[in-house]
Amino acid sequence: MSDDIRIRRLAAGDWDDVVALEERAYAASGLSEGRAALESRGRASPDTCFALEHRGRFGGYLLALPYPLFHCPDLSRAEATGAAPAGRESNMHAHDLVIAEELRGRGLAPVMLAHLAETARERGFATISLVAVRGSDVLWTPLGYRADPGVVLPASYGDRAVYMSMPLRPSEPLPLVRAVADTDDPLAGSPPKVEVG
Repeated sequence: MSDDIRIRRLAAGDWDDVVALEERAYAASGLSEGRAALESRGRASPDTCFALEHRGRFGGYLLALPYPLFHCPDLSRAEATGAAPAGRESNMHAHDLVIAEELRGRGLAPVMLAHLAETARERGFATISLVAVRGSDVLWTPLGYRADPGVVLPASYGDRAVYMSMPLRPSEPLPLVRAVADTDDPLAGSPPKVEVG
């Protein structure tokens, strides 16, 4: 990874940037969650939510939290506080991943996912899951994720959403794929927002 790029834990001062970037990426398609829901995901697992910095400036984020396999957060609701649902301890859910517009096409989303996978492995998680939205499941397959078509998703994800998961093997790094450059698609080259319902 370039010296210009740094992945660190998401900080309290990052939320304005997170909310603005998330809204630009998803408001037009009706998939924007809003600040309260986004912050609730961060509170649920602050050690697995990351910011991407490029030359010292905010360049993207990844929100991930333990969640039972074959289940996901509902985009229309914040995370509940209190007792965690059973099964959270074995699956890490990559809920939301957005790269800033000026950094797309550089393959940074797979780098962030590899960082999450290593973090999840270190903590003993067996799988990583995500929800591919807007037909983006084709971007996740080369990274090792497989569709789980029997999973019923909350309506908040839209009709093209696909639940996907991947086993975490202790000795296998995530495969990296070359990003697509020079496209008008705001998510090309970086898998789209990873949302879990």
